[in-house]
Amino acid sequence: MEAINGFLLGRLRILLSPRKAFAVIMVLALVAMMLAAKAEGGVLVQTIADTQFKVDPTQYVLPSKEELRVKLSDMQFRVTQDADTEPPFRNEFYDSKAEGIYVDVATGEPLFSSRDKYDSGCGWPSFTRPIDPAVIREKQDTSHGMTRTETRSRVGDSHLGHVFNDGPPSEGGLRYCINSAALRFIPLADLEKEGYGVYKALFAQ
Repeated sequence: MEAINGFLLGRLRILLSPRKAFAVIMVLALVAMMLAAKAEGGVLVQTIADTQFKVDPTQYVLPSKEELRVKLSDMQFRVTQDADTEPPFRNEFYDSKAEGIYVDVATGEPLFSSRDKYDSGCGWPSFTRPIDPAVIREKQDTSHGMTRTETRSRVGDSHLGHVFNDGPPSEGGLRYCINSAALRFIPLADLEKEGYGVYKALFAQ
């Protein structure tokens, strides 16, 4: 890619000023990244401040209840389908620091990045934001004598957990408190072979 960019930059400099030629190269590179992202189920949106994704919901399918009973463990099924809650501090990802992304265990739709995960001390995986805000659905939850905001996945309508307003202020102030049982972790090293290669861009910053 660097060799190609250098060749194009040299040719464009003949026609344009160096600054304009460089801008054209950057636009072409961004278009190439967006096309690659679209092919893998997401659209890459590059901003000055961050790298964001628009996850394509048409790439993911919700299995039937019968299929989910076979695919998921008992705890995964109870959490995602019956809005149960797993025990704090005794779940798979609450203290994980591995790099990668977390997807809906029922559908595979990307939900969270390890780059946005932090230790909130609550005993469940906590994130400051989803990969794409559109992948999370919110609804009021008045169970157990409390009023909370439940989080559910977009395609799977899986119960994920809740979102609270006590997250790190520097990161937007939100804490997505999520059940490990609602998530499947895709390690950074496996993103390509698992079909999530475009999300490697999240870790290139």
